[in-house]
Amino acid sequence: MALKHVGRIKKSKNKVVVAYRTIPGDAKSAVVVNTQALSADEHDSLMIQVESQAGQSAYEFAEMMARASLPDGRNMLAAFHTTGKMMKVAVEEVEMQPDHQTTIPLNELNQMIADQKGVTIDELALQPNVPAKTESKATPVASMQTADIKAPAQDSVLSDEDLAAQYRSQADSLYKEAKALRAQAEDLVPTTKKSKAKATASAAG
Repeated sequence: MALKHVGRIKKSKNKVVVAYRTIPGDAKSAVVVNTQALSADEHDSLMIQVESQAGQSAYEFAEMMARASLPDGRNMLAAFHTTGKMMKVAVEEVEMQPDHQTTIPLNELNQMIADQKGVTIDELALQPNVPAKTESKATPVASMQTADIKAPAQDSVLSDEDLAAQYRSQADSLYKEAKALRAQAEDLVPTTKKSKAKATASAAG
């Protein structure tokens, strides 16, 4: 099965997962996760997200990382950033490996995507405060409002201000979604009816 977001550093052949194929204001740079720096649990958690339908539907894999948790409960994107497991590299240093037989230089892949979308490579970057684009077969998870992720600043991977803004955006979006889901649940089975049903069941027992 061909997988998006998976690649390696050309010279070292070290495996990486590409969080951002390109970044705002610096189309020649990408942000990758150095998989060799991860613990076994972190690596397994990362690959589960990569191989998931939502992960494969994500425009940039960092969107998925921002919604995922590690086994110890930490947010994946924040944890990898703060522990130095994400690094900014030149796109020319990365080659994508969707399967064992295929290798595509990241700079060529970016050009192909830009050509398909009819935009420049500079316009491919996930822009701050703009909902991320998803593939046509995006799952509901991939198209959630929590995709309002700030891309890394030009001179750093992700600043504390970027992360704080991202967390607030996610919290607001999740609150709205939770409220909407509760409303839908009430429409299906009102809380009062459920309470009465439990009381009736208890009486019958």
